[in-house]
Amino acid sequence: MKKLTLFLLSALCLTAQAKIHLPEILSDNMVLQQQTSVNLWGTTDTKNTITITPSWSNGKTFEAKADKQGKWLVSIPTPMASFTPQTITISDGESITLSSNILIGEVWFCSGQSNMEMPLNGFWNCPINGSNEEIALAGDWADKIHVVTIPKTGATEPKEEVPGKWYVPSPQTDFAQMLTRVLRMPVGIIVCAWGGSSVEGWTPREILNTYSDVKLADELKRGWNGQWWEYFTPLIMYNGMLHPLRNYTIKGFIWYQGEANVGKDKDHATRLNTMVNVWRKEFSETQAHPLNDQLPFYLAEIAPWAGYGGAEGTSGALLREAQHTAANEVIKNAGCICTNDLVTPYEADQIHPAEKRQVGYRFAYLALNRTYGMKSIACDAPEYDHHTIDGNKLEVFFKHAEDGLSPWNDATGFEIAGADGKFYPAKAKLVESNKSFILTSDAVPAPKQVRYCFKNFQIGNVINHRNLPLVPFRSDK
Repeated sequence: MKKLTLFLLSALCLTAQAKIHLPEILSDNMVLQQQTSVNLWGTTDTKNTITITPSWSNGKTFEAKADKQGKWLVSIPTPMASFTPQTITISDGESITLSSNILIGEVWFCSGQSNMEMPLNGFWNCPINGSNEEIALAGDWADKIHVVTIPKTGATEPKEEVPGKWYVPSPQTDFAQMLTRVLRMPVGIIVCAWGGSSVEGWTPREILNTYSDVKLADELKRGWNGQWWEYFTPLIMYNGMLHPLRNYTIKGFIWYQGEANVGKDKDHATRLNTMVNVWRKEFSETQAHPLNDQLPFYLAEIAPWAGYGGAEGTSGALLREAQHTAANEVIKNAGCICTNDLVTPYEADQIHPAEKRQVGYRFAYLALNRTYGMKSIACDAPEYDHHTIDGNKLEVFFKHAEDGLSPWNDATGFEIAGADGKFYPAKAKLVESNKSFILTSDAVPAPKQVRYCFKNFQIGNVINHRNLPLVPFRSDK
């Protein structure tokens, strides 16, 4: 009787193993990247062959053989983007069908800290502009934008799965809204963010072990409170959240992070580039993406905030400078949006600015211009180019200001310094023909250097012809 019982239990276990298991991100409502080969993967009985039949293939099936651990992965071609819902049937002898509202479109991976993680309802005492309207009208996007939000999941070793299912209608997704309105196709957003996390939190062990200031064993102990990993812990976001998603086929990355790395600006561009290279390699190894390991990576500079050591300090400004350096000089196929104008004076002490729509739109402008080739959509904010000196006048010139700058009068945020290196507020006069500003200050009779909003919290008002703000800068690096 005992032998019979054991035999039946074994048979039941084998039957259970034979059933196909999919990671949660492969679920109803998902968006698959158009016109490429997308990955589907999971586990089953090690003896089984998996067959995939998508609704758009006219009956053609695709096969994969499970390995010794029962793992399988298959790439299937996708058609042009469409708002027509699709289905996918997966079988190993027993069939499962993903049949609810699968769309073909564009898929972007959105990661970083709390300003990326922030829900439409905002955080406590930190609202989001227009949130009630967005919530009320969210149904307008239900058949256009789908979202999956990955829960905070820390791990000391790389994981193969992480929770997270696609859902509709979407929360606030201004980046996706602009894309779908312009491209006229569905957009899928994977939100994989952890408030307060550092670049090191999204970086694997073998690289962290080369960083002399990261004592990984100590950090992992310090970051564990018995129930939950703390946001400042290195490694755990990469292992628990990023690595499990590496097989999902995406178009590119957008990244809003930096607050946790303030004070580490000297190596920020290098470390961010290292992180990006790891991500690109992981997401391209099993993908047939035309850019291979050069998936686009667009980031946002951290917003002005006095909490970095006072409004007049420069630790936040130095990190922003490193972010733009990373995007413009270090990371290939990258870009950085400016957020200097998207805060209000009362937000000096609030790390979560209420204006998120324009952040999303500026990310979208970058993607539309550089990834989708829509060059009529401006994405480059004006930046410092050079300056000249004539007596007590300093004239400053800019890139990305071909059609001029504004305002003509009362431009704020400029400072100049003489040989002593002490900066004072400058009066600014627009030179229309040169698209430049002439700066003067009674306190600086012989100017040498110029800065613009190069402080932890300082809001400027200079914009180019497409209303993109002048990037804070210093000429005295």
